[in-house]
Amino acid sequence: MKSESFTAFGRQAGTIFVTLVGLLILTFCIGRMMPVDPVRAIIGEEADQATYEMVAERIGANLPIYQQFFRYVTDLLQGDFGTSIRTGQPVINDILHVMPATIELATFAILFGAGLGIPLGILAAVRRNKPIDHVIRFLTLIGHSMPIFWTGMIGLIIFYAVLDLVGGGGRMSDFYIGLVPETTGFLLIDSVIAGDWEVFWDAVNHLLLPASILGYSSMAYITRMTRSFMLDQLNQEYITTARVKGLSKSRTIWHHAFANIRVQLVTIVALAYGSLLEGAVLIETVFSWPGFGQYITNNMLIGDMNAVMTCVLLVGIIFIALNLLSDALYKIFDPRTR
Repeated sequence: MKSESFTAFGRQAGTIFVTLVGLLILTFCIGRMMPVDPVRAIIGEEADQATYEMVAERIGANLPIYQQFFRYVTDLLQGDFGTSIRTGQPVINDILHVMPATIELATFAILFGAGLGIPLGILAAVRRNKPIDHVIRFLTLIGHSMPIFWTGMIGLIIFYAVLDLVGGGGRMSDFYIGLVPETTGFLLIDSVIAGDWEVFWDAVNHLLLPASILGYSSMAYITRMTRSFMLDQLNQEYITTARVKGLSKSRTIWHHAFANIRVQLVTIVALAYGSLLEGAVLIETVFSWPGFGQYITNNMLIGDMNAVMTCVLLVGIIFIALNLLSDALYKIFDPRTR
């Protein structure tokens, strides 16, 4: 039994290692395939040839491609992700500064998306082809089809400009900026630590609309998948047997059908959360949200390849981590996978 566990662990570790190596190669290739000269991005177009050659030698751009890759991996293993051209700061410091804003946004969005999407998916499956099912499917179709930047702009016009129910762009109002010390980087947590409830509720007010719009898109996907999984279970023979034996409808749905789709939903929600973390570019741009997505966009526009490559690598690592988390949760929800 121990040898089997050790073998399974070794197989999983090997898979992770191969995935990371592939991710490093892909990230490096993306950096070299971009139509941007990394030396010119640093020194500008007006610099002379002597300066160009000096900088190229300093960053290793004059080395053969395999030596550049070796140097890239060596620097990463030493924790050196390079310096951002745009900010002049180490890239890892920039990411640590902007990532909490995106995590805050994505976390509230997935709570909204999964919190509504799973019950709505179950309801649509149970009431299949009834009016409520058609309404839910129509709402999910809209959420899945509408461009998120368009939804964001319409939401700003209606709920901020016209109705004045939520805050506008940014994480907080301008006159609150700098009032709360940046302890964790998570504005809601920092405002609670500082005991400044005005800043807290202002931050919540600014978070509601972008998180809801981002969560609506996620909810559409989660609802559709939940409905599909539930329909598959409700058509199984064991459900009919349970009903014939006199088990109540609600108990059959929640204790049998839903229990058998929890493992599948773990994967769906985890991947949806990963997509929110790396795919919030458009919503962050619309709402001037100073997060990870806007950081990637700004650096891509000026060809800051150190920042772009590190962001791509981080996105890949996030998905690997979420898959590992899904595997761990499988063993909790389904003892047969242990």
